[in-house]
Amino acid sequence: MKIEIKGLNKVYPNGNHAIKDVNMTIESGMFGLLGPNGAGKSTLMRILVTLMKPSSGQVLVNGMDLMKDRKQIRSMLGYLPQDFRFFTKLKTYEFLDYAARLAGFTNAKIRNNTVEKMLEEVGLYEARNRFANNLSGGMKRRLGIAQALIGDPKLIIVDEPTTGLDPEERIRFRNLLTRVSDKDVIIVLSTHIVGDISSTCTDMALMNKGILSYKGAPERLIEMAKDNVWKIKATETEYFEIQDKYPIISSIPSEEGWEVQVVTKEINGYFGERIEPNLEHAYVNYMENELNQKWIEI
Repeated sequence: MKIEIKGLNKVYPNGNHAIKDVNMTIESGMFGLLGPNGAGKSTLMRILVTLMKPSSGQVLVNGMDLMKDRKQIRSMLGYLPQDFRFFTKLKTYEFLDYAARLAGFTNAKIRNNTVEKMLEEVGLYEARNRFANNLSGGMKRRLGIAQALIGDPKLIIVDEPTTGLDPEERIRFRNLLTRVSDKDVIIVLSTHIVGDISSTCTDMALMNKGILSYKGAPERLIEMAKDNVWKIKATETEYFEIQDKYPIISSIPSEEGWEVQVVTKEINGYFGERIEPNLEHAYVNYMENELNQKWIEI
């Protein structure tokens, strides 16, 4: 599987340039799309799932043109939107059965077996007769990914899938996507939560203000932050000074005051030590220095 995005733009009638000249290739596996709210991620996702037409540019999915071959591409697509909703009067099983019908399961026995297997896979079998609208937030997201996966799609798009979930549900969700990514499929995971990318994706892109800023391996982005991450032991007074000077990643109270992790080249007199960066550090480091960075592809 391969997605080729060439010179893609989306300009709204009010003149807002939601995405600007995006060029990249996405191969099989788990692909992370990271960026702050308003970066253009959801616009790009809606174009990829054929819900929105670009203003210019081209998208090829396995060589098929997104604008000319919409029907064929939709038949191989699974989508979990950020604002996933369902019919409030349907039970969990009924909703997934309906999704299976839309995915082309016309044989009742095959459809029934497929729905039951999927409910077990996402941990919703015990809630199969509960009205979908009464599920918890995490269970609703699991039902959402179940409907996206029900037809064994080759291209799966998930937009901000873990927003609002507790840590346990977030891990469960990521593990489910990781199992699916072992097949010959593309999973595009759009998020502003760095942990969703660092634990699952071997390739990623970073968007900001509609522009593709970075495309490559997470490890390369982390390497760019090397020597720019510090752990500082600060007094109460120093802590408030540091807040005004540097981007703070984390802060933990200690007996002496605060233990603070910051992203900066130098800490200018504070007591601290350099530490190895993770992807969250790297993301903040890149965003802080984006105007001085060149677009990079590994």
